[in-house]
Amino acid sequence: MSVTNLAKRRGEILDEIMTHHRERLPRLMAEVPLADLRAMAAVAPPPRDFLAAVRAPGVSLIAECKKASPSKGLIVPHYDPVQLARAYEKGGARAISVLTDTRHFQGTLEHLRDVREAVRLPVLRKDFLFHPYHLYEARVAGADAVLLIAAVLGDGDLAELTALARRLGMAALIEVHDEAELARVLPLRPALIGVNNRNLQTFEVDFATTARLRALIPPEIAVVGESGLKTADDVAAMRAAGVDAVLVGEALARSQDVVNAARAFVAAGRE
Repeated sequence: MSVTNLAKRRGEILDEIMTHHRERLPRLMAEVPLADLRAMAAVAPPPRDFLAAVRAPGVSLIAECKKASPSKGLIVPHYDPVQLARAYEKGGARAISVLTDTRHFQGTLEHLRDVREAVRLPVLRKDFLFHPYHLYEARVAGADAVLLIAAVLGDGDLAELTALARRLGMAALIEVHDEAELARVLPLRPALIGVNNRNLQTFEVDFATTARLRALIPPEIAVVGESGLKTADDVAAMRAAGVDAVLVGEALARSQDVVNAARAFVAAGRE
């Protein structure tokens, strides 16, 4: 498959994911009405401080529990998110990210619930969130932070969901891929921005993306480098770019020795 056709197919996958989630939302809301979720969120245990974990000295490791992806297929055949999260915690990670998309990443909200109960670290819900329902759903499941992807959200949605996350006590990790998305996000005065090193059109990874965008982000905003980090040297490159944290999934989840792999990433962020 040519690069052009591959990029087109990957763009189609993103469209398919969002279409699936938009079609699924009315069914979810019929099963558990928004009013019920709001009531449950009001009595949920208080969120842990995800932002403080990101801002801790050095480059913090946000380690991801990820079973599969549309492009790579099954990543971890014998997937146990609790075991994985505990290994990340033992290895020095400061926060955990949990994929909750079911159809395309084989994750569930139950995975997030189980991980949140098993570790003492703050937990991020990583999914394709676009409606307030999803944020209440995340808080009820125990999420301390949520991912908001600028590429799939309009300006109004970004503003509404960022404000709602604050009201619920959760951090909002707002993900951008380029200067245009960053320009849309900065007026929201976010506390936390994630820079995805992967081009959504070609899916090529370029760490220079993080360095380039970090220079445009005010220093009071914490920055997370995302995507394509495979080695401790990659973490060192992110540290040189001035990030506060890195989000690493596949490289850790595939490791034969998760604890020591996490320790190597952590050490690279503190040297």
